[in-house]
Amino acid sequence: MMILACNGNRPLALAICKHLDMEPVAAKIRRFADEEVYVEIEENVRGEDVFVIQPTCSPTNDNLVESLVCMDALRRGSAHRITAVMPYFGYARQDRKSGPRTPISAKLMANLVTVAGADRVLTIDLHAAQIQGFFDIPTDNLYAAPLFARDIVERFDADKVVVVSPDVGGVARARDWRNGSAPNSQSWTSAVMPPGCPRSCM
Repeated sequence: MMILACNGNRPLALAICKHLDMEPVAAKIRRFADEEVYVEIEENVRGEDVFVIQPTCSPTNDNLVESLVCMDALRRGSAHRITAVMPYFGYARQDRKSGPRTPISAKLMANLVTVAGADRVLTIDLHAAQIQGFFDIPTDNLYAAPLFARDIVERFDADKVVVVSPDVGGVARARDWRNGSAPNSQSWTSAVMPPGCPRSCM
């Protein structure tokens, strides 16, 4: 197993490497004068399982193209399997036609990642679970709420916690957790919501 640390969140990639007690893949990832991305993998990756750590957060397009070019370089270097680790999957909110002559950009991004050479995608809290179906390769959508729940319980008095959401999507997600219809919802509900708390809390 090997890990390629891209520039989108290099501290995260290096922290993962440190946790696994391994060094990141030696690679040059830089820009030409016209801002084109240049990637050179400086060690042998033939037959290896390589994890490319690159969220597509702001600057979204730069980080996306960098990850695509890195995956293409690994594929041409005969890596056995390439896993795109994208903690934040950009364009996910554009998961349907919002009007006539508008794109479904999330599907386009899924196609680009697949064509670039990814064999699997690992992401966290997709904007909509059905985006997993946009990919023609295995996609793991992990949920952060159990981690938040554990952290809240460790830091605060759970009997006095109220979860507040700034938008409708967050309210729906919170209600899913409260009503027990989301993954690991039992641990979230029992850990964060006091017994007998009215649903209006969520």
